[in-house]
Amino acid sequence: MKLNLQLTYADGSTKEITTNTADMVAFEDKFNVSIAALGAETRLSWLLFLAWHAEKRTGATKDSYEKWLDTVENIGGSDQDPK
Repeated sequence: MKLNLQLTYADGSTKEITTNTADMVAFEDKFNVSIAALGAETRLSWLLFLAWHAEKRTGATKDSYEKWLDTVENIGGSDQDPK
């Protein structure tokens, strides 16, 4: 299972981020909620955590979650197919 998200950073740059199973398991562990809850009750903090975890897992950031949040302007869904 994969989910694509689009981030806009404070500097105006954008990035497509693909989350994977490892990110979703980390999400469930952190929030103690099923990933299926994203469909019923989407929270900004949930989407941001998934994006940060994917960035951390792939080596795109070494920042802590809190420090990384300072660099993000916006997050939303992506039209890109998460293949």
